[in-house]
Amino acid sequence: MTPPKKGFKTTDEYIASFPQNAQTALKQTRLAIKEAAPQAKEVISYSMPAFKQKGILVWFAAFKNHIGFFPKVSAMEAFKEKRPL
Repeated sequence: MTPPKKGFKTTDEYIASFPQNAQTALKQTRLAIKEAAPQAKEVISYSMPAFKQKGILVWFAAFKNHIGFFPKVSAMEAFKEKRPL
């Protein structure tokens, strides 16, 4: 997979830059975040999709063989009650 270009303005633009299998995984990740934090706003930060609510909560990104999920400590604390055991 070719690395995506930088300078995305929207999450949709970011997702569209990847092959279909990566797009599917990115869309699933995006939906899971929206369900967990429905009030959070989508932004692009560090050339990656992110969700912001009183600061960045999480980033996510596609790589050659995986999807990365990068929560801030504050997000991990806020949702620790929802973590599976």
